[in-house]
Parts: sequence; C-alpha cells; structure tokens
Amino acid sequence: TKQVFWRITIFYIASLALIGCLVPYTSSRLLGGSSSYDASASPFVIAIENANIKVLPSIFNAVILCAVISVGNSSVYGASRTLCALAECDQAPKILAYIDRKGRPLSAVALSMFLGFIAYINCANVGPQVFNWLLALSGLSSFFTWGSICACHIMFRLAWKRQGHTLDELVFVAPFGIWGSVVGLALNILCLIAQFYIAVFPQNAQPNAEGFFQAYLAAPIVLLMYILWKILKRSPFMRPSTIDLEAGRRLLDASQFIEEERAEQMSWPIWKRFYYKLC
Repeated sequence: TKQVFWRITIFYIASLALIGCLVPYTSSRLLGGSSSYDASASPFVIAIENANIKVLPSIFNAVILCAVISVGNSSVYGASRTLCALAECDQAPKILAYIDRKGRPLSAVALSMFLGFIAYINCANVGPQVFNWLLALSGLSSFFTWGSICACHIMFRLAWKRQGHTLDELVFVAPFGIWGSVVGLALNILCLIAQFYIAVFPQNAQPNAEGFFQAYLAAPIVLLMYILWKILKRSPFMRPSTIDLEAGRRLLDASQFIEEERAEQMSWPIWKRFYYKLC
C-alpha cells in the first residue's frame, strides 16, 4: 500500500541517517569488534551508550528481541503460504498443500519452522562457512524477485491491451506505467551483470571457483530450475493474446469505483494529488 513509502522512509532511511550521525564508522564496537560482545552489539545500543543514557540500552535490547520474534513469526507465515501456493500449482510436494479446518497450512508451517533450526548451526565451528553457502543460495533473490515482478507487470499490461481492455478498467495503475517496469527490469539485469563481473574478477583477490559460486550460486540454480520446469512440464511460453486475465479476478463494479475515486481526488489540493500519484 501507499503507507509503505513512509514506513521505509521513517523506519529505515531516517533511523540509518541518525545512526550514521551518532556512531562513528571507526567505532571499535561495530563488526570489527575485538570480542563477540562488541561485534554483536546493536548500533542503536552503541549510540545510546555513547550518550551515557542509563537503563535505556537494556530496554532497547528487549525491544529488539520482541522485533526479532515478530520478524520470525512473519517469516514463517510468509514462507508457509508460499510453499502452500507452490504445492497447489504442482511446483512443490502435494503434502505442503494440506490445509486444516481453520485454514492453516500445517505441513508448510511445520517445514518452515523446522528449517529455522538451521540457524543453530552457527554454534558449530563450521557455522560461518555453512552460513556463507546458505547466503550464496539466496544472495541474488531480491534481483530475481523484483525482476520477475517487473517482467510480470510488463506482460500483464501487454496482455491487457492486446485483449481489448483499457486502463480505465483497472482499479490501480502503476504511477510510471509500463516504462517504469521496463526501467526496473533493466536495472535488475544490470545488477546481475555487475554481480557476475565481481564474481569473476573479485577486488583485491585472485579469481577462484569457490569465490565465484559464493557470489553467484543463486543464478545458475534459478536458471536450471526454470529450464527443467519448462522441459519436464512442457510448459509453453505465453503470448499476450493467450494469457488468462480472468482467473482469480475479483468481481466488482470497476466503473463505479473508479468514478467515485476520481470524484474524491478532484476535491483534493494539487499537492495531495501529486503526492498520491508518486507515493
């Protein structure tokens, strides 16, 4: 939703800016700390302790703990629903599609929670090495995810136009249209190319196979799984004219909704309409 813009701005950008002003990058308690206590300290706690504020660091640590639990809960929720959806599309074992009477995908939830215990491997001597390889599996996921979202939006808009629809029928239209997704897809591809260059020619190090795969392992795995799916399932490449735009579509009086929204927006001041367009 449009609140995401302000959430990212306030909770991420603003907080990082404050930390950058309060904690010097040369602080010995950051990642280069001489002890595990220093290396694992939160930069927020470091900033509070530098200001000699008593008690507050302990309170903030408790807040961080609650936030971590919340993130873990959200991660299990998101991962389990993703696994369940993949199973329903025959892209994961069918057992993961099981849903109980209350609508909970128990099998997917159990698997997601079980995989969370992998975090304890960090307690072993080989923990950092295993973590690096696990990170290599997901290190490029953001580029593939957002690149896929941009590609899907491009194909949707092409299919929407090819099948005789107009933008007035859509409840929501991307502010920068199809060209915004084209630019986004191009930037994600450029990031993948840049990452490939860094993997082949690492800075201040000699090229080696281990370093390459730690930096770029996700790419060949994604491509291999995509190609195998196309071959084994004989899944055809969809054309804009054959894409199904009706399955899962909510039925509503789009014209009435759009007219009411436009009438409301016309009563807004210019600055609010501009803000709504961008954010």
